[in-house]
Amino acid sequence: MKKQLALAAALAAAPFAALAGGHSYTYLEAGYAQLNQELPAPAGFEIDDIEAGGFYVAGSAEIAPSIHLFGAYRKGDDDVSVSLPMGGGEIGSAGIDMSQGVLGAGWHHDLRDRTDLVAELSWLRTKIDVKDDEEGADEGDDVRIAVGVRHLIADNVELWVKGNYTDGDLYDGAFSASAGVQYKLTQTWGLVAEAEGGGDTSMFGVGVRANF
Repeated sequence: MKKQLALAAALAAAPFAALAGGHSYTYLEAGYAQLNQELPAPAGFEIDDIEAGGFYVAGSAEIAPSIHLFGAYRKGDDDVSVSLPMGGGEIGSAGIDMSQGVLGAGWHHDLRDRTDLVAELSWLRTKIDVKDDEEGADEGDDVRIAVGVRHLIADNVELWVKGNYTDGDLYDGAFSASAGVQYKLTQTWGLVAEAEGGGDTSMFGVGVRANF
């Protein structure tokens, strides 16, 4: 009887054991992304903040036991309303294209069986363009330092949090925080969601990840 119970328990746990394998630093993912940017209102006008919805692609490759390279590209668009103050009504709108590319390198170290410490250095290229505007796009390069942890709360559920410091052309010594989750459907495929916020910018994304 005890052997039968042990066998039944082992069979019940088998699907989750198959998903266990620690943290993967080699993957590809894609999905929906929204990039948000608060805008200062010109004198005498009210203007909506940018909420540029679109897509993202991202990936990472472990090139050594504790080193990985990563990158991402996010792009979205929005129509921003311009109105008069004090309920004066909308006077028009402007189309906005917003994109951001990221390239970086990271170091990771086991803190515990299910927890990794992660440190990253990356380059960001951000572009905000007003359609049909002759002023040209607002674009620039920034450098980001990030430190955080990745933790498996279950064999098929992973959480991560990071603190970020970004400085350069568009980010002026800005601090932000990132948090994400992956739910693994199989050893290879998972659903992911991530959000970042701090200062006058934020973003979130949901997608599908292929782990290798």
